[in-house]
Amino acid sequence: MIQVGPERPKSDRRPRLGVVGTLVWDTIHARDGRESPVEEWGGIAYALAGLSAALPEWEIVPLIRVGRDLSEAALRFLREFPGMDLDTGVRIVDEPNNRVELRYLDAARRTERLSGGVGPWSWPELAPLAATCDALYVNFISGFELDLDAARALRAGFRGPTYADLHSLFLGLDPRGMRVPQELPAWGAWLRCFDAVQMNEEEFELLGRAWGDPWRLAADLVGPELKLIAVTLGPRGAAYVAGPDFSSDALEWPSLRHTVGGTGPTRSGRVSLVSGVEEGDPTGCGDVWGATFFARLLTGAHLEEAMLDANRQAGRNVVHRGARGLQHHLKGRLVDRPENP
Repeated sequence: MIQVGPERPKSDRRPRLGVVGTLVWDTIHARDGRESPVEEWGGIAYALAGLSAALPEWEIVPLIRVGRDLSEAALRFLREFPGMDLDTGVRIVDEPNNRVELRYLDAARRTERLSGGVGPWSWPELAPLAATCDALYVNFISGFELDLDAARALRAGFRGPTYADLHSLFLGLDPRGMRVPQELPAWGAWLRCFDAVQMNEEEFELLGRAWGDPWRLAADLVGPELKLIAVTLGPRGAAYVAGPDFSSDALEWPSLRHTVGGTGPTRSGRVSLVSGVEEGDPTGCGDVWGATFFARLLTGAHLEEAMLDANRQAGRNVVHRGARGLQHHLKGRLVDRPENP
């Protein structure tokens, strides 16, 4: 397969980060104890805000498919993000846009009901768009952004570093559209499709259910191909398992593929929150965390330093309501958010 994407960013232009995900119209019930629901843009919007704040020197390229029914409002919203290329990879499709109804049971637990149905990218569609990018961040917001064949083709055909938040691959759909936890089918094949992957603690436990100890499984999995597993732990911070030859410089990851695994031990650790847990809205925290973490690795931060920054920005997200204006809040600026969608 012909590979796409430059080997490293060229010095005469801004490097480009492709962002695969789904823009979702959220209806959120019982957020902050409110009686009336809140409607707003969510999904990949939280990661875009995190990347906009963390990577000002890079051009962000959303690679997203938007339903025609909400396309005008979606494009107005996306134009609020500075420094993004919306011409290359935003595609309007005929399917109804994804909508999610969130009902919070408490600060950590919620139910999700999915409606709409924007279909996945095929590799022939995605390949020429990815070819314009130096790195790819993939966030499985719906779980249907890519099927396994397309993810395998991406792995074989894209020669830049790749990072994936596997979140909704661990969620099935019942007949009512409710998202229900599930073990990840063909998990070994999925994990081999990316240089680094992210999941939360519950998803990590689902991954290792058949093995008994997910941490031992993770230690067996990391190496030259899958180099890093990052696990978000909510108020306890985040943890990681890295291969013996892991480099914190994400731009070096492609050069380590298809090599013989290192002889040293795997590395693991946990990075705690610097300050206490804030009260607020946890929606999008994992997305902001992963976007910040990968962004910092792309700019040369050490692994644990990048995790510390990701913890800090996820904490800042908690005290902001929604994704609109979030990129400014993450930079420490006051935000005046318009009310219309």
